[in-house]
Amino acid sequence: MALDGIRMPDGCYADGTWELKMHVTDLHRDVSLRVTGEIHIGGVMLKLVEKLDVKKDWSDHALWWEKKKTWLLKTHWTLDKYGIQADARLLFTPQHKLLRLQLPNMKHMKVKVNFSDRVFKAVSDICKTFNIRHPEELSLLRKPRDSKKKKKKLEETEEEALELEGPLLTPGSGTVVQRSIYSSPGLYSKTMTPTYDSRDGSPLSPTSAWFGDSPLSEGNPSILAVSQPISSPDILVKLYKPQSFLDKAKINQGWLDSSRSLMEQDVKENDVLLLRFKYHSFFDLNPKYDAIRVNQLYEQAKWAILLEEIECTEEEMMMFAALQYHINKLSIMSSDNHMNNSEKEVDEVDAALSDLEITLEGGKTSNTLGDITSIPELADYIKVFKPKKLTLKGYKQYWCTFKDITISCYKSREEAHGTPAHQMNLRGCEVTPDVNISGQKFNIKLLIPVADGMNEIWLRCDTEKQYAHWMAACRLASKGKTMADSSYNLEVQNILSFLKMQHMNPDPQFIAEPINTDVNPECLVSPRYLKKYKNKQVRIKDRSMPGYVRDLITARILEAHQNVAQMSLIEAKMRFIQAWQSLPEFGITHFLARFHGGKKDELIGITYNRLIRMDASTGDAIKTWRFSNMKQWNVNWEIKMVTVEFADEPSLSFVCAEVDCKVVHEFIGGYIFLSTRAKDQNESLDEEMFYKLTSGWV
Repeated sequence: MALDGIRMPDGCYADGTWELKMHVTDLHRDVSLRVTGEIHIGGVMLKLVEKLDVKKDWSDHALWWEKKKTWLLKTHWTLDKYGIQADARLLFTPQHKLLRLQLPNMKHMKVKVNFSDRVFKAVSDICKTFNIRHPEELSLLRKPRDSKKKKKKLEETEEEALELEGPLLTPGSGTVVQRSIYSSPGLYSKTMTPTYDSRDGSPLSPTSAWFGDSPLSEGNPSILAVSQPISSPDILVKLYKPQSFLDKAKINQGWLDSSRSLMEQDVKENDVLLLRFKYHSFFDLNPKYDAIRVNQLYEQAKWAILLEEIECTEEEMMMFAALQYHINKLSIMSSDNHMNNSEKEVDEVDAALSDLEITLEGGKTSNTLGDITSIPELADYIKVFKPKKLTLKGYKQYWCTFKDITISCYKSREEAHGTPAHQMNLRGCEVTPDVNISGQKFNIKLLIPVADGMNEIWLRCDTEKQYAHWMAACRLASKGKTMADSSYNLEVQNILSFLKMQHMNPDPQFIAEPINTDVNPECLVSPRYLKKYKNKQVRIKDRSMPGYVRDLITARILEAHQNVAQMSLIEAKMRFIQAWQSLPEFGITHFLARFHGGKKDELIGITYNRLIRMDASTGDAIKTWRFSNMKQWNVNWEIKMVTVEFADEPSLSFVCAEVDCKVVHEFIGGYIFLSTRAKDQNESLDEEMFYKLTSGWV
């Protein structure tokens, strides 16, 4: 053709072709190809590889369009269909790239992740190779930055990543290549085979097979299931600590969009991301099969308490410190001894673990039905208080009956058959404990929804047993459940167990623990309580060392340790997680929002079963909406307004502040998705259903 090769002013050639510029990242080389708009993506890559003439496995490579931030993965699509013209610049780059993941235990691992997969799928693959069941509960979070601190060099503030390498078959190639062992989804077994050590809860020795020929198999393959004590208080100083509810809300700005890939969200190779439990609804948490999952959950709970991301009382802090101290001791022992397993102990541990399985919404429940012909009731003298502005707290004693989900208050027991003085329907209410074991204070704070907000009612119980039964009944009633529910008795026992662990000897001077124990409270207690106990000492009564002086906080921790000293390692971790779940602020994810009609920014709290409008300075609940009463929710993407419609009350509208409303939308849809899980699903995930509920696209 006479005009072949003559370039026209628009960049095209006379024969209809044009130059497509591409950059090959592996070779740091720019390449131009003569193409037409009718050539498909697969053909472009084939021509590119032929022109490069480099013997290399290119099967993991794909084209990335920088300007549009999109992967060209549909290889049968043409350039015209994608809208690619001569001004486009494409990258020919591997889909699997190295990523520095910080696990819930704050340890870093350098892993290879598919940067072209949607984040939900990428997290699922990561969890499979970490042997963490139910990956839908986790996601990736950008590291929060403390604006008050100057930026330091990465190597000064972060721990060296542990890179795990091993031989892996490239899909479809039939050849062995060196790739991160954590990019292989084949290491995750769905068979419910026990994976824990019968003595200490760490993985059985055969789990070294998870790591193949990696260097870890020569060391400690159970590293992800073993808790490692905090080595120095300086670590706590360097980590970000939210100072207010607004700071907590800012942390949640960093959640990645689960419906888009890492590259689409400007994540670069070797970036640091946090792998965290995002949704606080832990389905079928079973220590028999979840050694790594339980340990990572324990670690996330531990750091949340130490960094004051969640509030707890002083007694609760001492209990958490004692459990942490106990777990540290047993973990050090198990690291030395876990290879000496005895299979005959498994049956005994099976029986013990059956009492430790956590029952949550959507989780495993007891099979004990009890008497299904009648609904249990409570009746007792309870002190009731309804706070009003400018008044002192004055409790008034009533004879209270708890039937179904309603509390009725009578002036005396004899008047219980008449008209109650007060009556409260607890469906949709907020239930908050206010307990002080040493002060024998057992209060239940109820925020009961009404048309214009919430009515506040306080109940005061006389004993732990009475408190446990009424608190368990209130928690169930808030979800619309009665005491006939199979989880009621288990809830009562969990509350009693939680209280028992907080008991302290009135005389902390008598410590059964050996005097030379290195407790190191700076690594066990949050800074706020450390400051309270600073320089306070107590004289320990010990026959071997008369007059021995110990810090008061150490004495308190050792005293609390007596309540948990007989627990096994796996039981102590489970109790720590259960205690974490019992805290009033557990599972609330905060976001800053401006409600429709409001004049200032407030907090919106999202949990596994409700939305909460909260005061931004105090965190107090102003109004609660249950998901069970929700008809639908949608987003106006132009003005970034979320609207939620309910069955029997006005709709809720708010504009997200300082965060993409997509993040809030995904939390709501994600929790609804998690509520659909059932045991008969055989651990399979309906990925498309998750995207329908969370992606927000019309």
